[in-house]
Amino acid sequence: MSDNNNRPLEGKVALITGSARNIGRATALALAADGASVVINALEDNEAAEKVVSEITANGGQAIACLGDITDRRAVDNMVGQAVEAFGGMDILVCNASQRGQKPFTEMSHEEWRRIIDISLDGAFFLTQASVLHMIEKGWGRIVTLGGISWHVGTPGRVHNLVAKSGLVGFTRGLAVEMAQHGITVNCVSPGFIDTDRPASAGKRPPLKVHP
Repeated sequence: MSDNNNRPLEGKVALITGSARNIGRATALALAADGASVVINALEDNEAAEKVVSEITANGGQAIACLGDITDRRAVDNMVGQAVEAFGGMDILVCNASQRGQKPFTEMSHEEWRRIIDISLDGAFFLTQASVLHMIEKGWGRIVTLGGISWHVGTPGRVHNLVAKSGLVGFTRGLAVEMAQHGITVNCVSPGFIDTDRPASAGKRPPLKVHP
């Protein structure tokens, strides 16, 4: 348990948003396997979040579940506060949570537009502001955002998603320059096509090739 070669993140505390399933869950399990104490976040699905906690603790790790809407600043402050109270710090932030939607631009409501963008951009803003002072105090931190590849090429019916993800890349680059002096790295991971569980609201997967 204390072998730093096998558990390089021993003593670190990680918060992963949207970590009750899919990429977030896999990230949480990987960080826990490397020794980090992990905060599992979901919006409402406590059962799924607690299942991930059980997977981690069954393998000798430490984890807690924390439900919360990352577009609500008070909820985010509470989430980070729970991490600090439970494990004594806040070292690693993974901004994974997002919401996929599919709607032609001419039919898209402003509410649909704002919800997608708020989750990615306001969520990252609130989470980072709540976490980064703890990292600055220690002189060490890791912040990871989840981008994507579709905003490079465009995807029909997902203008709101593409704007959110491209904005997140700009957020990451700017923050990386500001935080480097504090020993904090900020990176954006942009996965390709991943086979994940998807709600009906996410729509059908876009074709790999669009035929004329």
